Amino acid sequence: MRFFSKPEDVAPVPEPTLTMQEELRIAVEKSKLPENVRHIALEELTKLDRTDSSFAEFGLGVTYVELLLSLPWNISSQDNLELEHAVTVLNQEHFGLNGVKQRILEYLASNITCHIKKSTVLVVDDEQISRDNMAYSLNKLSCEVLTASNGLEAVDILEERNVDCIVTDLKMQKMDGLELLNYVQEKWPDTKLIIVTGYATVDNAIGALKKGALHYLPKPINLEILRNAVQEILEQQKQACSVSGPILCFTGPPGTGKTSIGKSVANALSRKFIRLSLAGMRDEAELRGHRRTYVGAMAGRIISELNKCGVNNPVFMLDEIDKIGQDFRGDPASVLLEILDPEQNRHFLDYYLDTPFDLSKVMFITTANMVDNLPAPLRDRMEIIPFSCYTLNEKKQIGLDYLAPRQLRTLGYSQNEIAFTPEAMSTLISGYTRDAGLRSVNREIGNVCRKINLQILQQLKKPPITISSEDIVSLLGYERYTFEAATAQPLIGVTTGLVWSEYGGQLIYIETAKMKGSGRLIMTGSLGEVLKESAQTALSFLRSNATKFSIDENLFEQRDIHVHIPAGDISKDGASAGVTIVMALLSLLTKRPARRDVALTGEFTLSGRILPVGGLREKILAAQQAGVRVILLPERNKKEVQVMNDEVRNAAELHFVSSINEIVEHVLLPSAD
Repeated sequence: MRFFSKPEDVAPVPEPTLTMQEELRIAVEKSKLPENVRHIALEELTKLDRTDSSFAEFGLGVTYVELLLSLPWNISSQDNLELEHAVTVLNQEHFGLNGVKQRILEYLASNITCHIKKSTVLVVDDEQISRDNMAYSLNKLSCEVLTASNGLEAVDILEERNVDCIVTDLKMQKMDGLELLNYVQEKWPDTKLIIVTGYATVDNAIGALKKGALHYLPKPINLEILRNAVQEILEQQKQACSVSGPILCFTGPPGTGKTSIGKSVANALSRKFIRLSLAGMRDEAELRGHRRTYVGAMAGRIISELNKCGVNNPVFMLDEIDKIGQDFRGDPASVLLEILDPEQNRHFLDYYLDTPFDLSKVMFITTANMVDNLPAPLRDRMEIIPFSCYTLNEKKQIGLDYLAPRQLRTLGYSQNEIAFTPEAMSTLISGYTRDAGLRSVNREIGNVCRKINLQILQQLKKPPITISSEDIVSLLGYERYTFEAATAQPLIGVTTGLVWSEYGGQLIYIETAKMKGSGRLIMTGSLGEVLKESAQTALSFLRSNATKFSIDENLFEQRDIHVHIPAGDISKDGASAGVTIVMALLSLLTKRPARRDVALTGEFTLSGRILPVGGLREKILAAQQAGVRVILLPERNKKEVQVMNDEVRNAAELHFVSSINEIVEHVLLPSAD
């Protein structure tokens, strides 16, 4: 007897499980990878088919194919092309920095213009029907389409109009397609050309492509193929236009908003933002990746960050580019030459990826404190946008409107419950901070808010609370900084100078002394070679003009002269202290006291000329914070100072000098003898 089971009693046949290679192959086929990348992925999967899954190479191959699939080869975010939106974002998130904002808006405006500009296509064909059909099809690309019946008409149009792409027939009277191609290549090399013809042969195609044609399409023409080819050319033209500008490099003292304004640029364009700090990076493989033959190989940071980001057109900030290291493992700055060059980064090669990745859509922004530390070829590829230090009024306004509300929000308070008076903010800034940026201001505001919060919790105070200048002193203690220059008494051989460093403007005091000796010049204070040479130049000038300044000539042979700059643990160099040194020596040798509330800056030459120097805005504001009343600047810097805003020009009494005699009148007091 035979028993038959019911259909529902039959165990279901399990579906065959796919191998890892089969799953990846299906993913590759479904993905929209570029053709060359798709070919590489399929080749790697073919190798995996012949590799045992227990081998380490199998896992490495799977990881590599998964990276190829996950990278944003063709995925871009949509840009916000409204200039008013960019203006609003920059003004909402940053106060001041008008010159920086203006330059950024100019940069964004050029990119916006490239995207919104309507492209122009010229169709050249001696057959009316063919010409009209191609023009009708190309009109669907939202571009302006012009037509011409032969090459000569096309040349006349090109003389008057800007044309992005030309679609031309090969055989025409008066001027055929190849003659037109040669003429266009010679006079308008940026205009791309597509040849269509009913006489398509291999020789003709090879000849046209060799002469510069991008495509060679036979008749009867497939209008969809033609439209796709023209669309690709126009998109490439717009992309090339938008990335042709220089890479922006934000440079200035710490805390002046370089990184945060980079985020604002990303917000203005509605792009994703990536920040990569290069400080201390020594191995170039961190940027370019390792070859897959190495154990533990991985892609470089550029490709890895783009993979995490998910789009190929973010705003990519390379922070602290001037602090890159260099040793036996390579020079990362050399890799940046390729990354930041629009002509090269279209084919950026990561060693792990081992196939070019197009970085031309990425908007790179770099930051540095001192661009002088950058290699010259790298600096040449970037446009330097300086970030100046903030004035006292700007710091006060930013503290009241931005920093204080932000600190209060972190503690759960509103401005109605705790508020700073303008006088309190001025006391905090002038008495407890000295940096060019806002980090110290933000830190001290946070200290005040936390102390107030503790007093509220201890029921010592109750909101609403208004913080006054007296409250600042009682909460933070005695003022750490005073107007030292304004209160200092005149001394013989001591002068006040202004210098500029990567941290902004600073005051220095040149101290000199003479003693019995043999005419030596002693320099101390951790000084660089340029500064030592400035001191030697100043001494030689005074020796050669001893009679003019009523200096005993025998003094130079019978005395040693010591020049010292305090803060000996800090390295100092530069030529802008030359004027300060020569006045300190002149005060010492003539026994005339020097005013401490008069600050000097300028390079001094052996012939007595005063040469211009840089960093004047930072120097003037540093002098203002120290209470300097008079600032002497080189005459040749006068035009630069005149374009600064009123607050900087009125920070102190400015005098422009061109000779040593003018300086003597302002700095040296009559001798007490």
